[in-house]
Amino acid sequence: MTRLPRLLAFIAACTISALAIAQSQDPPATAEAAEAVETPAPQAEQDAPAADPAGESTGKPSSKPYVDLRRAKPIAGNAAAGQAKSELCAACHGPQGISPVPTFPNLAGQRADFLYWQLVEFKRNPDSPMSPLVAELSNQDMLDFAAYYAGLAPTATPAEPDADVEAEAAPADATLARRGEQIYMSGDPSRGIPPCQGCHGPDAGGHVNALHADRDGHAPYAAYPALRGQQAIYLQTKLAEYRNGKMRDSTTDFVMTGVGERLDDDSIGALSAWLSSLPPGP
Repeated sequence: MTRLPRLLAFIAACTISALAIAQSQDPPATAEAAEAVETPAPQAEQDAPAADPAGESTGKPSSKPYVDLRRAKPIAGNAAAGQAKSELCAACHGPQGISPVPTFPNLAGQRADFLYWQLVEFKRNPDSPMSPLVAELSNQDMLDFAAYYAGLAPTATPAEPDADVEAEAAPADATLARRGEQIYMSGDPSRGIPPCQGCHGPDAGGHVNALHADRDGHAPYAAYPALRGQQAIYLQTKLAEYRNGKMRDSTTDFVMTGVGERLDDDSIGALSAWLSSLPPGP
């Protein structure tokens, strides 16, 4: 009988140690979110509070747990299958992935992982204008679209702009573009803005280690997009959304929200002007 108290004490000590180890880890917000990045595109998730970059609850309700893209694995799709289904996308993004309307992004040559996870985000969040268009897409559809558009050669020759937005799409002046280049390459310490090249590469073609997977097969930088040659108005819209805290679906959203809240209208305009002036492609 004297062994029982010792056995119970040993079990209790093991339990406490296991809990301490588990709490020291840096997991996704939920088990469902972990499954989402190990097996792309969550199929069933529970409601959870929104989380801040440190993984702590903000107390505000969210329809979905955030996705931890630091643990995402490289995606693979069928480009030929994506092309066969691409009529759905061509009206807004052009038959070759170059949008005829400057409010919509160019897709040609974009990072496949970024394209895929953007589609996942649209599918997870019903408030996006894209959400009705992706609602019926399967996970394989999204992988195939990403592979197809990533494989297209970007071009600097856009289609005719929409007459209603032609004036807005006019090239920005050289002074504004130079200011954008300065912010992109060196940041703005006075406003706490870090250099954009740290995540999107010195050539604005994406993170320099985008294709590098760690020993566990995770590629934490693969979903960082290329920005060079992108539509200026689209860039302005996205940066404003980050500044206003509208993007809260993934860990990369948290990173960009922290940057965006430091950007004023002039900084957003300058960055968008310079990036859109660059020739597309690597």
